Amino acid sequence: MEMHQVRYFLAVARTLNFTKAADDCNVAQPSLTRAIKQLEAELGGDLFRRERPVQLTELGQRMHPLLQQCFEAASGARSLAASLKSGDVGALRIALTHAIDLSLLIPYLDQIRRQFNRLEFRFLRGDSRQVGEHLKSGEAELGIAAELGSDWERLDVWPLFTEGFELVVNGQHALAKRGNVEFEDLRSEQLLSRHYCEHAARINDALREHGLDVERKHEVASERDLIELLEADIGVAVIPHTATTPATLKRAAVDGLDARRTVHLYGVAGRERTAVAAAVMRMLRGADWQQFLSKGAGA
Repeated sequence: MEMHQVRYFLAVARTLNFTKAADDCNVAQPSLTRAIKQLEAELGGDLFRRERPVQLTELGQRMHPLLQQCFEAASGARSLAASLKSGDVGALRIALTHAIDLSLLIPYLDQIRRQFNRLEFRFLRGDSRQVGEHLKSGEAELGIAAELGSDWERLDVWPLFTEGFELVVNGQHALAKRGNVEFEDLRSEQLLSRHYCEHAARINDALREHGLDVERKHEVASERDLIELLEADIGVAVIPHTATTPATLKRAAVDGLDARRTVHLYGVAGRERTAVAAAVMRMLRGADWQQFLSKGAGA
């Protein structure tokens, strides 16, 4: 079945006249008639009674809504494809690990959406392995993570920024007014462990090296759960510098905590990128991340 055959059928069904339908379609009547006969042969029966005026057969009546829907879907697909090609419409599919704060991207996403008449975002979340799989499968064009732990040779990797970790506590906690804390101050505290973070094991190792009982901890599954537990004063947490926290919580630097992470942008080498993904990639690689890294401890 060819789309021009469907278009000719719909024209005849609308005008109930082969000659007028041919004029509307800017085609010679013999060509239109031949195309409809081919369509009838494919569908296994006459679609029209060749009378004056032309009448739809029962098969034609049943096929009409289906072919109308088929034609509109094809037209919509062509229109969308043209819009994507021209840059009027864009889509961004980006995968992030659970430990990456989406607020880091908001200023850049706000900039990019102004460049397109219609822009659609799709955000995918997962652990480092899942983000890598999203990139491999093509579900995501870009990925952001501290590390993927993948040796897939087609991964393009660009470092965006490096940051440290700090303590965050409830605003009424005894340590809330301290800009800096010692490891000794944490011995009686129960840790909220962000096990979804790629660096969770390294943070625990660093704390363990300073004599803290990291086995005495609560395991947290998401940033939202972490915030709620901190606000309820059920433990303390060590989080990346760029993680967003509400005003009800306070931060403090941990003297001697030598833990840092580098956040990377990932893409797939050799795979054609959409105009949106290419623009976002350039924007993120050239961004000034200091605005996020300059937040002071204890804020």
